Amino acid sequence: MSNVLEHEVRRENVSAVFLAADDLKIAASILYNAYFDDPLFMDIFQAEKEGYEGRLRSAIREELDAFWEAEQPMIGLFDGARLLAVTCLTKPSSDFSSGRFWHWRLKMLLTAGYFSTRAMMDKEEKIRKNMPATAYHMVSFIAVHPDHQHLGLGHILMGAIDSVVNDDSSSEGVGVFVSIPKYLRFFQDGMYQHICKLTISDVHGDILFKPKPLS
Repeated sequence: MSNVLEHEVRRENVSAVFLAADDLKIAASILYNAYFDDPLFMDIFQAEKEGYEGRLRSAIREELDAFWEAEQPMIGLFDGARLLAVTCLTKPSSDFSSGRFWHWRLKMLLTAGYFSTRAMMDKEEKIRKNMPATAYHMVSFIAVHPDHQHLGLGHILMGAIDSVVNDDSSSEGVGVFVSIPKYLRFFQDGMYQHICKLTISDVHGDILFKPKPLS
């Protein structure tokens, strides 16, 4: 594990820390299980076609590698050395969010295919255009290990996200795109404001935004 967040979030023995390189494999597994049935990812990576599992695994792995190389915030909840939950953010005004890198695009093309790579990029561009701010963090992934759900870990992750956003003077807040109703309620309970409904490909979802508190 890497350095503990400046404002550590704890509930009993659980702590929120920034992920280290050797945490990424477990993080990818947690995210794969969480997003396997997500309507948007099923559409982007063509769940109806053979090889969906492999395309999704490859895409998540490449995403985490790109996050790591670009030093984007990746936060994990740990009980000792065991990773229980993870969230990945993009920083404000970051070219990483919309453009990625050419080598990332090439890897995605080779592993997930042209359709999925293009769909991922189009998704991010549509979301960006509908955000009510210009400099903001974005929740790209958030997931809790299936064995540790319904214990309040999601709310601890949300508190860790708030700490990262509030400590960044350049950020106006944090946004998220939600395509599953139960997650819509989760973010709204966390004071995220509903901005608009958005259809990406054939999937309907909602854009939410949580402004940073005024100093």
